[in-house]
Amino acid sequence: MLRVISGSARNLLLKTPDGLETRPTTDRIKETLFNMLQTQVPGAVVVDFFAGSGSLGIESLSRGASHAYFVDNSREANNCIVENIKHTHFEDKATVFSQDTRTAASMIHENFVDIIFMDPPYNKGLEKEMLEVLKKMPYVTEDTLIVIEASLDTSFDYLEDLGYELYKEKRYKTNKHIFVYPLSEE
Repeated sequence: MLRVISGSARNLLLKTPDGLETRPTTDRIKETLFNMLQTQVPGAVVVDFFAGSGSLGIESLSRGASHAYFVDNSREANNCIVENIKHTHFEDKATVFSQDTRTAASMIHENFVDIIFMDPPYNKGLEKEMLEVLKKMPYVTEDTLIVIEASLDTSFDYLEDLGYELYKEKRYKTNKHIFVYPLSEE
């Protein structure tokens, strides 16, 4: 069972979708991730692409994010996200899109998004595809942090060619988080 690690919904349990379609970020990895982001989350607008259970977006809301968008094209995942949002009482700060990430990306109408989480199915090239889409979104600026969870062997050697800068990489036993910023278009 996943739980909310810290903040206003601390220790509340979260449901996860059944099956092998999703791999929820473990509590330990989520805690490490949010320790690295702790100063950036309060007041932030957050997008959780390939959201699964919605755990990363909900953790952000619990830690003071002002709004979170949840995107997943699985009906089961979206039902799970909606239940978790209700359980944690974040209905007024959450928007759920039940469609593919490329379509949903263009439906977000914010002036600026602070943090984008992306945890796509591993080894399908969806990270690169989404980075290409996000580069065209007006709410993604050089100050938008994009956090991608990927398998350890996923290469991101194309980042600079796409107009992104690798800020940091955090490796775990079975996967990694990479932190990237769009390069400014000066």
